Order: sequence, then C-alpha cells, then structure tokens
Amino acid sequence: MLSKLSLSVVLTATAALASAVPTNLEPRKVAFSWGSTKLRGVNIGGWLVTEPFITPSIYNAHSVTDEVHDEWTLCAKLGKQGCYNVLKPHWDSWVKLADFQKIKNAGFNVVRIPIGYWAYADFGGPYTSGQAPYLDNAIGWARTTGLKVIIDLHGAPRSQNGFDHSGHRLDNPGWGTYSSVPQTHQVLATIENKYAKAAYQDVVIGIELLNEPFLSKLDPNMVHTFYRDGYNNLRKISDTPVILHDGFWAPSYWNGFLTPSDNNAQNVIIDHHEYQIFDNSLVAMSSAQHRQQVCSAVSSYSTSDKWTFVGEWSGAMTDCAPNLNGYKAGNRYEGSFPGSSRVGSCSGKTGRVSAWSQTMKDDTRKYIETQLDAFETKTQGWMFWNFKTEGGAGEWDLFQLLDDGVFPQPITSRKFGKFCTNF
Repeated sequence: MLSKLSLSVVLTATAALASAVPTNLEPRKVAFSWGSTKLRGVNIGGWLVTEPFITPSIYNAHSVTDEVHDEWTLCAKLGKQGCYNVLKPHWDSWVKLADFQKIKNAGFNVVRIPIGYWAYADFGGPYTSGQAPYLDNAIGWARTTGLKVIIDLHGAPRSQNGFDHSGHRLDNPGWGTYSSVPQTHQVLATIENKYAKAAYQDVVIGIELLNEPFLSKLDPNMVHTFYRDGYNNLRKISDTPVILHDGFWAPSYWNGFLTPSDNNAQNVIIDHHEYQIFDNSLVAMSSAQHRQQVCSAVSSYSTSDKWTFVGEWSGAMTDCAPNLNGYKAGNRYEGSFPGSSRVGSCSGKTGRVSAWSQTMKDDTRKYIETQLDAFETKTQGWMFWNFKTEGGAGEWDLFQLLDDGVFPQPITSRKFGKFCTNF
C-alpha cells in the first residue's frame, strides 16, 4: 500500500516528495493522477513503427514472397532513401489531428505512442529515420485535444523480443548482447532529455523504457539491471513516471523491485498486456469461454505492489487477422501457423466490422465489455490496441468498432450487463 499511496500523491510535486528526490529535478506540471483517474486509452500503433497486420499495403507492395516482413527487411531491400520514400507518405497520412479529436470525443483520455530506437540513432542497421518530428506533432495534437501521452520505446537494438513490431523479426531476440543495452539507454536519454522536462509535463504522463522484453528468452537479471539503470537515469532529469513492461511474466514478479522500500523508488508503474489468441488452446475457446477467461485472468495481474495498467488488449478472440502472427505466417485458428491444428474457418471472424454478422458483433461487444469491467475494476486502466487498421482486422480497430456500435459508447455503458462474479 505504501507504493500505491506514494504514486497517487507524487504527481502533485508536494514538499514531502521534493524532500525524497534530488532537488535539481524538473517540476511536475501534469494534473493527471495515477490512482484516482483511470487510464482509458488507445495505442497509436502501426505509425512510427509499422506492422504488417495493421498496414499490409506497405508490405504487399514490396515483398514478392515474404522476404519483406518488418521494417528491418523493408529498409534492407529498399535502402535508406528508398525506405524513407515509402514511409514518409505513411507518416504524413496515417495519423491526423482529426484522429485525436475522435479519440477524445469517444471518452478516451490517453494515447500510447510506440516509436523505435532507429528514429534517434542508426547503430549500423538498415533503418531509415525521420519519425521523431511526428512524435512532436502527436504531442501537439494531444495538447490541443486534451489527451495525455505515454511514450513507448517499442523497438530496441537487436530486438528485445524477436517480434516484427520490434522492427526486426528474429527466432531469438539479440537485445542484451554486444552494445545493445548501452545503445538503448542512449536512445532513452535522447527521449527523456526532451520529453521528461517541464515543457512537456502538461501532456507526457509516462515514459515506457521498453515494450515487451521477452523475459523467457532473455536474461532476467540483465532486464532487472536495465530497468534499474533506466529508472535512475530518468530520475536525474525529473520524476516523470517510469513504466516497466512485465515481460510476459505476472506483474507480481516485480513486487519489491523499484518500490519506496527499494532505494526510495517513486512513480514506477507496470504495463501488462492481455491477449487470448497466441496459443492453440485459447483460439479454440468459444466466445463464452473467452469471457470466462477474462474473469479468471484477473488474479494473474491484480496482485502487483505498483500501479498496473493493461497497456495492450483487443476485441480479438481468434488470430485470424491476416499477418497478425507475422507477414504471411498463417494462423492457429485454421491450422496454417506452424505447430497448430485447425479449429475452423476464419470466414466471418475478422475483416471489416461492417461486414460482420450480428452474432459476431454481439459476441465481440460482450468480450470487450467484460474486459473493460475487469481492467477498470482490478487495474489503473487500459489502452486498447489499436486505434485503426487499414480495414482488414476489425477486431483490432477501435474506430471501426466505435462506428458500428461494438465498442461501448459511452465507455461505461453496458449492453449485456456484468458477466464476471469474482469481482
């Protein structure tokens, strides 16, 4: 309780807090209060870090088979200038002020913005740069519309998880080898020396040191050290909240780490991601079983000693969205993904929401409502993934779900009533 209490008051920069941290810190200016204000957010994914399932047109245009499947291979094939020529029109058009206005008008209060290390440093890779000014644009739009921003370092040198959304799809992540950890700190310093200072404290409410480091494939002690050093580095600048992804282990694994009793650490928040589709048994569940799984799962993320929020989740009950598991990688539901067995046909299970059957719409809304109830009751809030797609993955597309009445409006309204009985 001491950790949670300290987090709820620290953002007001009281005299008591000032005595607990170095006196040269930038003052906090943000009114957002972790603990009394729920995060109701959405991710601005597929923009500054592209993903084949969100914007497949980019990959379809430049891959003969599947040789271009992430930004690394895209830029390796096209060269830095050619890659820039492809991505700049996307950066210019994928997100606009009107999108932020729609998000705000739908009752959301926060956006989480992923960005890759290559926006700030080369380190010898094939990537092109130019993304950083667009983050500035987004922060300006957030300020204009009254939204808050979480900045999320989504890709680290050599990949922290091997997923395509880290920028580089690999069988085994290479982050932690060679100079990749110091390089990551270098990028974070660039981000923090700008956005953790007073000029941005009215908008930026947290900096996530790294998205989804895959603990089971990394050295956990190395990740601990990285997180501790990252916290200490940011504390040399300001008391901006530090966000740690749980690494796909239960948030309670991090209990006792970077708490007030651990070197008087303050403003440390856990990001947990909750999906029910990246496993053969999960995609085989019925819609009712998916809802029950939501109820059962709360015990796995609700016992942290730090404020915890669900930074990614969706309306997906299958992995049918094309390219979701990797560009042209198949899916578990139809048995086309390696190591899976067929459950059924993906027909009607994905695609544009407007083309769904009423049963599909109702089942998805039930699932979304149940998740909202769980996350709002058992955590400090949530961030839906994603704000939009090119159209073929409606269960991941907030704007489509809003337009077709599948995502609740207002957010607290319930068409189907409370489902879980354990909270």
